[in-house]
Amino acid sequence: MVSSRFCALNITLGKFFCVLALLMMGFVTPAAATSAEDVLHKWFSLSLSLIRHTPTYTPPVASRGLAYLGVTAYEAVASGSSKLQSLGRQLTGLNALPVREVGQSYDEAVVLDVALAGVMRELFGNTGPSGQQAISRLEDELKKAALSGGSTAETLARSEAYGRALAKQIGDWADGDGGATIENMGFPWTYELTKGPEHWVPTNPLARQQQVPLLPKWGKNRPFAMPAGTSCPLPPPHPYSEDPSSAFYKEAYETYQTAKTLTPEQKTIAFFWADDAMASPTPAGHWVSIVLQIAEHDHLSLEQQVDALARLGVAMADAFIGCWHEKYRYDLIRPITYIRRVISPDWQPFILTPPFPEYPSGHSTQSGAAATVLAAIFGDPYPFSDRTRERDGAVPRSFNGFIDAAKEAGISRLYGGIHFRAAIERGYEQGKCIGGYATSLKTWR
Repeated sequence: MVSSRFCALNITLGKFFCVLALLMMGFVTPAAATSAEDVLHKWFSLSLSLIRHTPTYTPPVASRGLAYLGVTAYEAVASGSSKLQSLGRQLTGLNALPVREVGQSYDEAVVLDVALAGVMRELFGNTGPSGQQAISRLEDELKKAALSGGSTAETLARSEAYGRALAKQIGDWADGDGGATIENMGFPWTYELTKGPEHWVPTNPLARQQQVPLLPKWGKNRPFAMPAGTSCPLPPPHPYSEDPSSAFYKEAYETYQTAKTLTPEQKTIAFFWADDAMASPTPAGHWVSIVLQIAEHDHLSLEQQVDALARLGVAMADAFIGCWHEKYRYDLIRPITYIRRVISPDWQPFILTPPFPEYPSGHSTQSGAAATVLAAIFGDPYPFSDRTRERDGAVPRSFNGFIDAAKEAGISRLYGGIHFRAAIERGYEQGKCIGGYATSLKTWR
């Protein structure tokens, strides 16, 4: 109580040095020193929690945020590493980043902490009061820990200044990508639906909710590693038809029949990969969670962790841009609309249909991109267990590797009743194409 009030009133002191003064005055009990690895995991774990509780963090928005966090962590570590090289001038619009003073000492945990804290503030500026308090608490915890780490005051000050400079440049870079401001939860104030029976129409059962699609312009955002949202285009879906002999009808009938006859295992898979906004860390957060679990289980080095998080984040953010570009290019009807119109008016999918067009499957595209990157980094097969949905009551699942997990994530959308097979299979191929750009980034010297 005394410490927080003192820091709030001392506007002449930076928050870091305010804590230092309080420590010297005996108001603050020093925390145990923490490692850069601990800093990395604490900030990323908090980001996954905040994604669940920040209303604008729909899956595309979450992928964007995790990409910027991954790049920030990578650059904070790479700037002091002889093994890694900067992504500056490799990612679209990212200029050369600040460099450290030659011959000067830095506290790696402080550099990483301050950089991630600054970008977290930028990305989650609209999260609620409890989220803001969680960010502040973690900042205070890690700064207190830094004071007991043995670095000199000069080293701490130099490290904090560098972390701030890095966060500012990445924050400025993020502001110009087209996705920084989300109005009305991502639903456009005005939107004209495309005429024709093959095109998307609202699927929310509440007539006054979500009557326009989510983030229709997201496919025009600036990408990270791929040249443009059009870089990995898809062929058209099957031609729309209500003829029972047509390919379109047969795909719809498969979705209809599958959802009617789900096995317990298929229901488990559909729930495990549901990854809904506000009820999970979203699809991108699910894959980041997998990497954090692998890092802990396999004792990955700090350089390995930030390399994986950066390239994974970039691939998934680009995947949502590319996927959204194709979704709104084709603007295809959802299974629930077609099946109720043509096959069975009372049909109900196993999971709720999200409010945007069907083709391709976002889960499949981003999972294909994620698997492509992680298989390139770690190899495949690469057995692992995934506990991401454990807190939601889901039993952890084990996989032979990343491709195995990505394929299950994709087929879960057929089990859920929200996609046709072509959207799943072609989405996965699009994700592989997009992931290739992130795989080609030069990270190791």
